[in-house]
Amino acid sequence: MQSQIINKIPILRSLESHITSGPAAMDVIASLRYETGASAVVLYKDCLDESFFRLSSKLAGEVLQKFVNYKMRLAIVGDFSHYTSKPLRDFICESNKGSQVGFWPTEEEALAWLNR
Repeated sequence: MQSQIINKIPILRSLESHITSGPAAMDVIASLRYETGASAVVLYKDCLDESFFRLSSKLAGEVLQKFVNYKMRLAIVGDFSHYTSKPLRDFICESNKGSQVGFWPTEEEALAWLNR
């Protein structure tokens, strides 16, 4: 896992393998803590298995719960406009109102949200 760090926040644009489970998310969190000491991360959506965006798979809940439990703020960057699921779109909208997990179209917006 290689990351670029901007304002003490690691940016993960790609991973060797997609995050496909809670334990895989935990590996990312543990590595980031150990390597950078960070408490927030920008993660490109391509790092996540596509099933993350099908809420019925429960992968989103499993992965995001790890980030919440281990107090690692998460900004996911990507184009989410092609997802037509109303529950997913509502979930993204509600997440962006909080401070723990957000979904942003650009890295700049993600960093601004994490730095506020």
